[in-house]
Amino acid sequence: MRSYSPKIEEIRRKEYGYLNGVTYLDHAGCTLYPTTLMQNFAQDMASNLFGNPHSASPSSMLSSERVETVRSRVLKFFNASPDHFDLVFVANATAGIKMVMDGFRDLKDGYWYGYHRDSHTSLVGVREHSTASQCFVNDDQVTEWIASKSTAEEDSATKLFAYPAQSNMNGRRSPLNWCGQIRKNKPNTYTLLDAAAYLTTGYLDLSNHQDAPDFVCLSFYKIFGFPDLGALIVRKSAGAEIITKRKYFGGGTVKMVLSIDTAWHSKREEIHECLEDGTLPFHNIVALGHAMDTYADLYGSPKQVSAYTLGLAKIAYEKLSNLRHSNGVAVCEIYKDEKASYNDSTTQGPTVAFNIRKPDGSWVGKSKVEEAAIKNNIHLRSGGVCNPGGVATVLQWDSVGMKKNFDEGMSCGDKNDLMGGKPTGIVRISLGAMSSIKDVEIFLLFVEQTYVYSGDMVGYTELLTKLEKEAQPQAPTRTEENKKALKKLLRNITGRIYVAG
Repeated sequence: MRSYSPKIEEIRRKEYGYLNGVTYLDHAGCTLYPTTLMQNFAQDMASNLFGNPHSASPSSMLSSERVETVRSRVLKFFNASPDHFDLVFVANATAGIKMVMDGFRDLKDGYWYGYHRDSHTSLVGVREHSTASQCFVNDDQVTEWIASKSTAEEDSATKLFAYPAQSNMNGRRSPLNWCGQIRKNKPNTYTLLDAAAYLTTGYLDLSNHQDAPDFVCLSFYKIFGFPDLGALIVRKSAGAEIITKRKYFGGGTVKMVLSIDTAWHSKREEIHECLEDGTLPFHNIVALGHAMDTYADLYGSPKQVSAYTLGLAKIAYEKLSNLRHSNGVAVCEIYKDEKASYNDSTTQGPTVAFNIRKPDGSWVGKSKVEEAAIKNNIHLRSGGVCNPGGVATVLQWDSVGMKKNFDEGMSCGDKNDLMGGKPTGIVRISLGAMSSIKDVEIFLLFVEQTYVYSGDMVGYTELLTKLEKEAQPQAPTRTEENKKALKKLLRNITGRIYVAG
């Protein structure tokens, strides 16, 4: 199937009218829902009666049928055979992670937990219920651990290793083959893959169940924009024996419960049946079916989305990398892993993480950048982005320094941009299926105009070079009149560029 990129402006006009006047660059937080999806879902809801699935009425049976149909479709979306995998609907990826933790924490002898530095806080939190834990500071440590020989005692202990398929901080993608390698080399070790950030533009193929993760957590709004729903995909041959041992039960997850004079219950057999507590969000699951239909019609496949978005990110990365102040100081400090490449979707996703420097080398606060972006209707993300290990590494903060910052008043979401002369967080832009080259161009123009030209007014775009030649061909610096003319022209181009200062 041909790429959808030539039709992106038509798609945006028809499906994303609410983007008029907006530059949305936070797809890693949540991608956007198309109008057709919402219309089809609304029409379905207006035309059918959906009842609580825990009944035998026609409306309940319709809900149950839709739920199971969508469950099968999601497994097929990931090439996950129902013979080897089951899918549990949850609120979001974090809820799926917590469900895995619930199974492990109820083990009699506890468990060892290992996690990658780039883990989202939701993965980091699993360590709180483990008997021992280890944070792997880089990929090399992981590969060395996988290859290392362990003692008989270590092999007998239950272990869980978790990592993100893609860093939600800078888009660095981790090797997906770790899960298969761990299964071969590390006895009694289970794997948990956080695929939430990755699946915004990435493609996950679970057709090889031998090398697949035991658990995969994801959020559908990251892929389709709507509904607000998540899933936990469980590998039956290994993951089921752990996760179904959790002690808690609720709603329809049991076949029988005695509660008056005897504490006894009998769980259901299927994995999803004994884990989906209470009434499922069945209306959201109905919406998910429409989301998958619309996604296929607009974008074809995740592979096409991946190739298209990485191409846009490459442009943004290269342009930001080349921006210089008049004295040669780089405008942007970009936090890209040295092994990752914007030419290779297996190593890098369409995300750029950075901070901005002034001409003297000092930093522009992350919240100041976001505030300026907001005034230009540019939506991006700044801060620690729920990735404590990744942010601490790129900003060169050790635990002592971060604890000191906390004691001095720093906390998540505040505006303490700089402490000890160093940034406390990053600025992040991330692209999605419906992003366009205009989004990238507007953002680049915003950075240039706000942080380069508003300073000593040295230009790097063809447009600005042309203006310089026409207005003052021989002059080494611009006059105040040229400065005003430049700002006016830039405003005419974008229609809304805010000039700082």
